[in-house]
Amino acid sequence: MKVLTALPVFNEANHLEAVLSEVRRYSSNILVVDDGSTDGTSELLDRESDLFVIHHDQNLGYGAGLRSAFGFAQKHNFDALVTIDCDGQHQPCLIPALAAALESPDAVDVVSGSRYLQAFENDTAPPEARRAINMKINRLLKDELGLVLTDSFCGFKAYRVTALKNLEVSELGYAMPMQFWVQVVAQELRIREFPVPLIYLEEERSFGGSLDDSEQRLKY
Repeated sequence: MKVLTALPVFNEANHLEAVLSEVRRYSSNILVVDDGSTDGTSELLDRESDLFVIHHDQNLGYGAGLRSAFGFAQKHNFDALVTIDCDGQHQPCLIPALAAALESPDAVDVVSGSRYLQAFENDTAPPEARRAINMKINRLLKDELGLVLTDSFCGFKAYRVTALKNLEVSELGYAMPMQFWVQVVAQELRIREFPVPLIYLEEERSFGGSLDDSEQRLKY
């Protein structure tokens, strides 16, 4: 299986080199989607020689980064796409297992990391507001779509690339996962959750503008 690991990034100069160093240990094909960074991230990426890089001219949003990754994986005929955030929340050592879970024990189209499916020894407590919003959205997805998830916002996922062809990502920001789950259910794609550790290194990390207010995030 030909696997691409993609990292959507925006102003991640403080984390980028350390995360890429670890990702390289577990993935030979790496794409970084730079979503209009202004903190030196773009310049760091331009000095890398063993990566695929897409630069957005301006900051478009998290969904836009994933949309570019989806398109790149399809254009270059990868079998599987793994997406991982660049903020240190996710463990790159799980990349091969996440991709392999697309096939075992039964073939699925989406393997979605869950920070709440299983407890790990070194888990950290999630920010209360983020946990509360996640749980509310989980209940909404179950009530409206019959979709049972324990973590609807985890960015650590594996996708069967052929299953991405009919997805239309028009929500370019924070709410992109909600559009994604609606389309996954509508297209009857097969889903599996995969337990990943719960790690928060920067509890005050910004979502951007008014979305830093939890009530505004939930309304959005």
